Amino acid sequence: MSDLPRKAVTRTAKLAALPLGFAGRATWGLGKRIGGKSAEIVARELQQRTAEQLFKVLGELKGGAMKFGQAMSVFESALPEEVAGPYRAALTKLQDAAPPMPTRTVHAVLEERLGKDWRELFLNFEDKPSAAASIGQVHRAGWHDGREVAVKVQYPGAGDALLSDLTQLSRFARLLGPLIPGMDIKPLISELRDRVSEELDYELEAQAQREHAAEFASDPDVLVPDVVHQSDQVLVTEWIDGIPLAEVIADGTAEQRNRAGQLLARFLFSGPARTGLLHADPHPGNFRLLPEEDGEGWRLGVLDFGTVDRLPGGLPQTIGDCLRMTLEGEAEEVYELLRQEGFVKETIKLAPDAVLEYLLPIIEPAEAEEFTFSRGWMRTQAARIADIRSPAHQLGKQLNLPPSYLLIHRVTLSTIGVLCQLNATVRLRDELDSWLPGFLLEQEEEAGTPVEAQA
Repeated sequence: MSDLPRKAVTRTAKLAALPLGFAGRATWGLGKRIGGKSAEIVARELQQRTAEQLFKVLGELKGGAMKFGQAMSVFESALPEEVAGPYRAALTKLQDAAPPMPTRTVHAVLEERLGKDWRELFLNFEDKPSAAASIGQVHRAGWHDGREVAVKVQYPGAGDALLSDLTQLSRFARLLGPLIPGMDIKPLISELRDRVSEELDYELEAQAQREHAAEFASDPDVLVPDVVHQSDQVLVTEWIDGIPLAEVIADGTAEQRNRAGQLLARFLFSGPARTGLLHADPHPGNFRLLPEEDGEGWRLGVLDFGTVDRLPGGLPQTIGDCLRMTLEGEAEEVYELLRQEGFVKETIKLAPDAVLEYLLPIIEPAEAEEFTFSRGWMRTQAARIADIRSPAHQLGKQLNLPPSYLLIHRVTLSTIGVLCQLNATVRLRDELDSWLPGFLLEQEEEAGTPVEAQA
């Protein structure tokens, strides 16, 4: 019944061909070097050819391959423009589309999960999917009470495909390293594997979405569609229209880009504070820009709560404390806090001033009253950390990322990647002031809560 490319051996063969292709291109690159081309030019050409093959294969598959492609796609802003440009359209397509399931398969899943009379639940049901993603596709329909709804149907065999693909990808993760400078691919794939069971569980997703929908029900800036019905492999939610963020990235006005960026940052930091949950899949396919009812201004529509991080106390105060003290130049205090939280292992000795120097360029957006995120800025940061000759690269290799911060780190980086794709001017500090515990020491003291007690 599965319509993920049917045989596991077929999927494995497609993915297994990737490292062979990488090896062939490396040999080709060596020949170019011998022929007189500079190392930098050859590296760029290799990077471009690798990216083209990778996203061609990922685009043909669903499951973990596409999931990995979506996670990678938000980092395309870190690539040199001459490399990123030719396949940016392919990345954007990965964020919001995939080959659809046959209609007979969709109907079979609906009959199995909703009953033989499943059509009676709907006034109408569009067989052509409106969107498709890594583990399921969405159909527009009319619910029996008159509401327009989105019906998410999980691909049969999605779980096996996710695990198989991510296992295969992890085997040659190191070969993908040069694709996104400064990023370690293997932990990303491991973390995606760890989240497979949660993402396949539509009951958990429905619960997370209901909590967000209730909290943001009267919010003027963010709209979360409510859950209408949920069963195994089928999730029905309210339908929302709007401009997909991928379209805003491609063709949006400056006003749309800036507004989308501000609201994306607001949702990233306010969500955990208000719900105790962090939406952990911030690629552009999961967001819509919606016009206000009066036609003045825009709201952010948020979709897909299949992956969340549970943070009952909101984002850890350590993050706010560290940001604040870094901006204030408190090198010794920052270093000690990082040691306490496990970012610097006991066996490692670093110079506090060097750690501060490493952090300051990364947190530049938090210092300015407003900051324009751009692909150029992202590329500069990536190159600084990726260059093996730079002090930043050497120091970064000695830092540790505690498991409890892994998902928060990925979500933050992914959101920054989307902000850079939007080229959005954002008042990030406003959001940190309002929502990040510990960032404003004065607020903690006025509330009568010692910072140390929350850390």
